[in-house]
Amino acid sequence: MIRNRIAALAATAVAASLLLTACNATDEAASAAKDGVGTALQSLHFNSGTAKQNHAPANTGDWATGAGKPAATPAAKKWVQLSASRAGDLNPVVVNGAGFTLYRFDKDTANPSKSNCNDACATTWPPVVVAPGGKIFVDGVDKSDVGVVKRADGNLQVTVGGWPVYRFSKDLKPGDTNGQGVGGTWFGVTPDGQKAGVQEQGGTGGTGTGTAASTSVVLSDETNFGDPSEGLAGSGCQNVARDDSASSLRASGSLKIWSEKNCKGESKVVQGDIADLASIGFDNKISSVFLG
Repeated sequence: MIRNRIAALAATAVAASLLLTACNATDEAASAAKDGVGTALQSLHFNSGTAKQNHAPANTGDWATGAGKPAATPAAKKWVQLSASRAGDLNPVVVNGAGFTLYRFDKDTANPSKSNCNDACATTWPPVVVAPGGKIFVDGVDKSDVGVVKRADGNLQVTVGGWPVYRFSKDLKPGDTNGQGVGGTWFGVTPDGQKAGVQEQGGTGGTGTGTAASTSVVLSDETNFGDPSEGLAGSGCQNVARDDSASSLRASGSLKIWSEKNCKGESKVVQGDIADLASIGFDNKISSVFLG
């Protein structure tokens, strides 16, 4: 009996030792990964001001893909620029050295920083990547809000406020904001990592601060959700039957509203219920919406 108890105690001790070893190995791996990013961040050089002010060579860094050309497959650059600026209706929003809008993705995470946009996604939304030892020019963006995260392909992606940042392949000239609100998950990024241009409205039945894309909306001709009203549901661009008549709307998430049919003209990303569309300059102006 005593011999059996001793054997059992010995087996328990061995199991505990193995478990502790595994835990330590996991902790060490996580620490090594964190240290690797930290080392990469320390290798970067931060310069105040723009690339032009710092005399960056032509056709390098953010200037390698010029206006009129789609954002290319991500390639590590010797320098990138992060400037607080205005693009379309977005103010402030971060743009790169060539003036192109930078975006964040709701399906990524900021704490810890992680990109979940890979493969085909990264072709449509090329990540802003910088070479180890490269330069980041900060212009109106606080250095303390800038970092990097290691992507699945090994590249270092720039982060703002912890959020990995991207270009959009359908932005063809500086100031384009064609990626704003796409899928209800892509938004221009502000200098501190927030969503640019999102009108967060509270109201009865609305989420107010939700981030999911809405798949339905009710447009009311009167303020405060009065009748008559029209409902739309589904995904993608939906034309409104009675355009230019809505004065309020109900939605459970975010959507993009447009002033012309087929999602053209003036646009704005909204989130949750809006009791009076005049408060965002869109009273009697909605002709189409983008859902889902």
